[in-house]
Amino acid sequence: MILLPAIDLYGGKVVRLTRGDYAQMTVYRNDPAAQAADFQAAGARWLHAVDLEGAKDGSTPNFPVIREICRRTNLKVEVGGGIRSLDTIQKYLDAGVARVILGTAAVTAPTFLTDALDRFGAQAAVGVDLKDGAIAIRGWKETASERAEDFFARLCGMGAKTVICTDISRDGMLGGTNVELYRDLSRRFPLDFIASGGVTSISDVRALKKLGLYGAILGKALYTGALDLNEALREVE
Repeated sequence: MILLPAIDLYGGKVVRLTRGDYAQMTVYRNDPAAQAADFQAAGARWLHAVDLEGAKDGSTPNFPVIREICRRTNLKVEVGGGIRSLDTIQKYLDAGVARVILGTAAVTAPTFLTDALDRFGAQAAVGVDLKDGAIAIRGWKETASERAEDFFARLCGMGAKTVICTDISRDGMLGGTNVELYRDLSRRFPLDFIASGGVTSISDVRALKKLGLYGAILGKALYTGALDLNEALREVE
């Protein structure tokens, strides 16, 4: 199982939200590239980055920051937030990003998702953010009409490989991850799931590893000190 420490970006700074609420934002660091370098020094090989501003309006205001992270580290970077065109995907890949995450556009624009998977293959992952069982879109401000189960089934039929699945109710709460959700999804759908939201302790990491899950994202727990990245990496490796 791979572990991906997370950097959420807003205004060029490292921030964290609570349950996706932009009104509950905490700034943790002013230099995201330095934060990424620290994660690499601790042994991380992957980084999960999200442009929170882009997620709301479909732009890429933090693109220069992500490009700088790619320049200053050897991390494999996956990026989400505001990626709603093939040109934007190409721009990120050209900047050194290893994998892009398609969120809102993957749900609302099926043709775009098909084109992205056809053109970029495994470099195009899909982000599915669940809020009370429904798929949240546009920066978690709206929910999609399509049922989550139907969307996962559709992804399998389209040849999607990697899915970052976030339980919004757990995100930033430091209350533990939703192991039952990921157990159910991994049994029902042949996709590489990355768990996101609420991974707080070594026991969470162990539980997800036991499921045979592809990956897990580590967020707020790293910034508060509740979880040590080096210890978590040793647990999975």
